[in-house]
Amino acid sequence: MKKSLILILILALSVGMVFTGCSKEEAGAGDTASYPNGNLDFIAPGGAGGGWDLTIRTTAKVLADTGLITNPMPITNKPGAGGGVTLSHLQTLDGNDKTLVVYSPPLILINLNGSSEFSYKNTTPISRLIADYGAFVVPKDSKFESINEVMMALKEDPKSVKIGGNSSAGSMDHIQFLIIAKAAGVENLDQIDYVSFQDGGATAQILGGHVDLLSTGLGDVEALVSSGDLKVLAHTADHRVGEGVMAEIPTCIEEGIEGTFVNWRGIFGPPNMPDYAVKYWSDKLGEMVKTSEWDEACQKNGWDKLYLNSDEFSTFLDEVNTEYETILKDIGMIK
Repeated sequence: MKKSLILILILALSVGMVFTGCSKEEAGAGDTASYPNGNLDFIAPGGAGGGWDLTIRTTAKVLADTGLITNPMPITNKPGAGGGVTLSHLQTLDGNDKTLVVYSPPLILINLNGSSEFSYKNTTPISRLIADYGAFVVPKDSKFESINEVMMALKEDPKSVKIGGNSSAGSMDHIQFLIIAKAAGVENLDQIDYVSFQDGGATAQILGGHVDLLSTGLGDVEALVSSGDLKVLAHTADHRVGEGVMAEIPTCIEEGIEGTFVNWRGIFGPPNMPDYAVKYWSDKLGEMVKTSEWDEACQKNGWDKLYLNSDEFSTFLDEVNTEYETILKDIGMIK
């Protein structure tokens, strides 16, 4: 009798465990199958009108216009510290599956230059989307007519040209100019005056004549270039990009300076974003970049399509981390 009761209890416990395991499995599958539900959270780590803002808003618009995503995709701007404010914010969202943020080289540079303790390794890479390029912009009445005139002035006196940008010192707007200046043969790169306007106000500063040259993203200034308020002396691609007035802008290579800089932009999630969410977004963004709507957006903004999925993007980030570290050492910003 005792043996029979023991066997019945063991059998009952085993059956309960099986059903419990199934119910958990089914619940997990159900949660994944219904993903995403409710509002999503898209973040631009810079101010309105900047490159990050334009990229995340364009991405959300194309996802909505093509019907790939039907959930609300409100966009929040969290500027500050060259993207560091948003990067710190992401650390409070560990494991979150509804937050997406756009980043570019500053994600790596602000860690290498000591501005942030966090780096791309404290995020979840999802997809690389596009390549934009650096642009060197002056007021319409500037004395500089070419990028070579700027470099000649810097060779004579590295303090003679005040450079402005929206990124912090040692981050992208600064670095892309120094890379081209180095390629042009400018010495004493650390003596060049660079003024950071991390509130996104660099465009207003160049329009007001408070800096001599703005180092920025080519896609960021299209409207002001088209209106004639600013002129772009050169950009950092190795080929002409865009259309209309943008396609008329020469490359630094065409101006005799053998230097380039690619401003890649991609989508990231918080650290430890669940695998199902990473796969979902990598797949959806992979579909998005094949649409005519995305083609039109890239052509309009002068972007080159540069898609990589999550795994490929992670490998790419490891490679450019090493590349940027070498660049910063070459110009003396890190030892």
